[in-house]
Amino acid sequence: MNARTSFEGLEVGYDIPALPGMAEAEIQTPCLVLDLDALERNIRKMGDYARAHGMRHRVHGKMHKSVDVYRLQEDLGGACGVCCQKVSEAEVFARAGVKDVLVSNQVRGAARIDRLARLPKLGARTICCVDDIANVAELSAAAETHGTQIECLVEIDCGAGRCGVTTTPEVVALAKAIDAAPGLKFAGIQAYQGAMQHLDRYEDRKAKLDVAVAMVADAVAGLKAEGLACDIVGGGGTGSYYFESASGVYNELQCGSYAFMDADYGRILDADGQRIDRGEWENALFILTSVMSHAKADKAIVDAGLKAQSVDSGLPVVHGRDDVTYIKCSDEHGVVEDKQGVLAVGDMLRLVPGHCDPTCNVHDWYVGVRGGVVESVWPVSARGKAY
Repeated sequence: MNARTSFEGLEVGYDIPALPGMAEAEIQTPCLVLDLDALERNIRKMGDYARAHGMRHRVHGKMHKSVDVYRLQEDLGGACGVCCQKVSEAEVFARAGVKDVLVSNQVRGAARIDRLARLPKLGARTICCVDDIANVAELSAAAETHGTQIECLVEIDCGAGRCGVTTTPEVVALAKAIDAAPGLKFAGIQAYQGAMQHLDRYEDRKAKLDVAVAMVADAVAGLKAEGLACDIVGGGGTGSYYFESASGVYNELQCGSYAFMDADYGRILDADGQRIDRGEWENALFILTSVMSHAKADKAIVDAGLKAQSVDSGLPVVHGRDDVTYIKCSDEHGVVEDKQGVLAVGDMLRLVPGHCDPTCNVHDWYVGVRGGVVESVWPVSARGKAY
């Protein structure tokens, strides 16, 4: 069911937090709220940037896990396709009609590889990352079994210290193996520098990316010498997309958090030393929470605790206010410091989550609000798809 078109049989407060036409004050909390105006401005801005710099933008679906948000990114931002991190996540987008799907990760294990090889039957260009020669044979066998084609990117570890190979000879060897394997097609390079995305200083991020660009340029040259061209040279995140765009090497961005903007990303600084959530991007995603107790004079207790968010990147920030501060949480409760006693039971606050990706994954719905009124309610389509 697509929640934007059908709510039959769903009851507010039991199955769904709100219905279109409701006032924001009527939304059941805690839940995820999208400021649709801000979201659309963010999406258009990134789309305009990518086009102006001759870049494709393959948006990261692992951030929002939402078919509806992806459709906005395609319609308003010109997204060329979607990145996913897991095969089950990719299946959700492919079944919804997305035509170009990259699992920007290694796919290992017989069951997962078999499912990946079936994805093209849903009408989706299917791409994955490879960093191990043994994986090439596994992917090839599955593609042959199902009569499909899997495209492969050789992943370079350009600083994140996770998956990927680190030398041009390794890249070339993998690319040649892919090119020779039945059912596979060599499509290019995956080179995402994830470790530097949240470094506060612009200069520090650039220094890390300069190293990545040099590695990628050398690999592209090595591949060209072997007669292997890269359709995709992909990477680029919310904290670095301008570096990849200016590199002359990358041709595809993979930004995700720009659309929603969380508190952790918001703290990093642009080239002028300004926080990126105060100029470059707008906060569009919030956890809407209600005050449920004010028995302590200096503390308001809200209903958004650990089960409503991820705090791996820090506590949420109360949006638009400097008179109250979210200071602590347990499973079902959040503690908001209220030294001036300005809050009352029933008051609502918008919280900017510390980390949007895992926060979105613990909710079933996005409530889209425009001008204080609920306009849309969308499912978190790929929630829990982690395999």
